[in-house]
Amino acid sequence: MPNEFVVGFLPLVDACLPILAREHGFAEAEGLSLRLVRDISWATVLDRLLYGHSDAAHLVAPLAIATTLGRDRPAQPLSVPFVLGLNGNAVTLRPELARQVGTPGQLGDPARVGAALAVVAQARKAAGKRLRFGVVHRHSSHNYMLRYWLAACGVRPDEEVEIVTVPPPFCADALEAGEVDGICVGEPWNSVAVERGAGEIVLVTAQIWRRGVEKVLALREARLEERRADVEALVRALRRAGAHFVDPANWDVNAAILARPEYLDGDAVLIRRAISDRLLLARGGELVHFPDFMFQHREAANFPWVSQAEWLYTQMVRWEGRGFDPGDAIRAARVFRPDVYRSALLGTGEPLPGASSKVEGSLKGTTIVGTQQGSITLESNQFFDDRAFDPADLAGYLARLP
Repeated sequence: MPNEFVVGFLPLVDACLPILAREHGFAEAEGLSLRLVRDISWATVLDRLLYGHSDAAHLVAPLAIATTLGRDRPAQPLSVPFVLGLNGNAVTLRPELARQVGTPGQLGDPARVGAALAVVAQARKAAGKRLRFGVVHRHSSHNYMLRYWLAACGVRPDEEVEIVTVPPPFCADALEAGEVDGICVGEPWNSVAVERGAGEIVLVTAQIWRRGVEKVLALREARLEERRADVEALVRALRRAGAHFVDPANWDVNAAILARPEYLDGDAVLIRRAISDRLLLARGGELVHFPDFMFQHREAANFPWVSQAEWLYTQMVRWEGRGFDPGDAIRAARVFRPDVYRSALLGTGEPLPGASSKVEGSLKGTTIVGTQQGSITLESNQFFDDRAFDPADLAGYLARLP
């Protein structure tokens, strides 16, 4: 009898790997019976995890760190043995604003779009009605990527623009109702807004940070240790699901699975577009192909790089005004668990990096890296402003940011 393992998730395309691990039998082949529980907000996904109603969760990566550090609630240590994917989000603006700062039907250059947006933001502030953006959670990569982009383009978040929280399934509604001027959310909710004519996509987050960490598999640290063998089995099942997900031969069947009422309850056509890195940016336009819009498998995409956790911690410090704390930095770094990932996959055919940390944003081209097992070639991982993040100097990095 397979061991039951309960995973909470939100209806997003990047919940794909646990869903497909269940539906294609990859989990069962590892001795697991996955039970997937759909929620409406990241707050409810987290509550279910912390109170023991689920074993693991599809979670925004910074929230695992914030929970461990006791931000907004008593500290509870979480562990991340697997990254479910990189990027996959977009910035979608109300049509009239999108046309002020970009070209309909085209993804703009982040610096140019940001500079144009800065002019609008300053005018709106002077008129007493600041631009308002919706992000999915205060502790989300959406919030940090949006703020990183705005600040680098001369827009002061919280001063010149407002940033509010809107759960992903309601982002298109908030845009359509005029409650926000823009959203930063994962698919399919940008595409839903476009199909309704409520918004137009001006950027994807992969343009801000080419290999930005996004959703993770998170567990309470105690539950991971208690069910270590099952967690390692799940890591192997998720890797197989990732290989299946990125294969073009499987896009139609996987889009149909994800569209089911119990999962995304959405349009398989929109979901397939995201899977295939194709987006409709404005209603009535042509599909635009942006390679690696979603990034679920290659280049050790699922490896929990400690440097990614450390970058997220620096953004938490930057935007929450609590100051840099070396002890918190260490605790944040320990949330990501490359040791569990390695243990799960050692001896399989899966490639394993030789290091557990790297300089983020330093690669401009293709680079072969050292490995513990197999071979790995990394491509560009740049930030749009060409800043690199060296995990050996967190305080210095923070001091140099605008």
